Amino acid sequence: MAGSVHCEPEVEESESLRSNANIAGPMTDPVPGPRTESIGEDVSRETPPPMDDTPIGRAAQLAVEALGRAGEGLPRPERTRVMVVANQKGGVGKTTTTVNLAASLALHGARVLVVDLDPQGNASTALGIDHHADVPSIYDVLIDSRPLSEVVQPVPDVEGLFCAPATIDLAGAEIELVSLVARESRLERAIQAYEQPLDYILIDCPPSLGLLTVNALVAGAEVLIPIQCEYYALEGLGQLLRNVDLVRAHLNRDLQVTTILLTMYDGRTRLASQVADEVRNHFGDEVLRTSIPRSVRISEAPSYGQTVLTYDPGSSGALSYLEAAREIALKGVGVSYDAQHAHIGAQSEQSIVEGIQ
Repeated sequence: MAGSVHCEPEVEESESLRSNANIAGPMTDPVPGPRTESIGEDVSRETPPPMDDTPIGRAAQLAVEALGRAGEGLPRPERTRVMVVANQKGGVGKTTTTVNLAASLALHGARVLVVDLDPQGNASTALGIDHHADVPSIYDVLIDSRPLSEVVQPVPDVEGLFCAPATIDLAGAEIELVSLVARESRLERAIQAYEQPLDYILIDCPPSLGLLTVNALVAGAEVLIPIQCEYYALEGLGQLLRNVDLVRAHLNRDLQVTTILLTMYDGRTRLASQVADEVRNHFGDEVLRTSIPRSVRISEAPSYGQTVLTYDPGSSGALSYLEAAREIALKGVGVSYDAQHAHIGAQSEQSIVEGIQ
């Protein structure tokens, strides 16, 4: 950076510069979020204001470009793709991946439903969906056979995105399901009876392999496994894959592990590269070429009831999820993904910022 201001190559600092895009004017802040409104300015939302060559100006331009790129649209699948986001290991970015991929696909023009099967309800919180005890939820669908259409809510600020929330009642659903008829396929039946057109259904599973996860595996055709780029990344993965094989053999012949997404990637560490290489060598083409960087903005967004796509659309986390969604959509229709023209790759966040600028 020219002048007297010195910028250290730290992830958090480069992220914070980008977050200041919120004060550049209404064009760069199309949805609610933590921001400082400009006073006394009448800036059209149709025409972006001229950007100066400052960190805030560049960050604002990134946000505009990210949302514009999302609006380009992607090929839609011929039929609804039901993707189960699962990993019995906690803290791998499972819920974060579910909500941000869903928002990315919706911003690309798809109609997307998130089914929150985790009793903690973190996906519902991140999408800004009310899920207190009295709200109709996925628990009512599984236990009381309530129609899915009666519990689905539209997600604020993201057109085409919907959520079937989880409430605390879901914590006891595992025990209640044991005595019910067709206990493994109750979610599948609810989805089949849902009449609203959808391009994608993303199911956020709890970090366990109980009946809730089995219901998700029976209902879905694709399994997406997020794997964090850390030392214990593959711990417990073998059991998940064995369960997928068992469900495929006895309950759902169409079930396949189609997508592996590397999360929490920090290109400044050798360990992250080693884990990424090991995962790619083992799973091959199932691993997306896009990886999700470790990002402060991704972690902050849920506390505001937002995805990173609306919280800070110009951040490296938002750009990465947009690119991952693009890759998933293209793979789904058999179109080859050209990594050379990808907007973001598996590199450190500082390199991402420098490359975009």
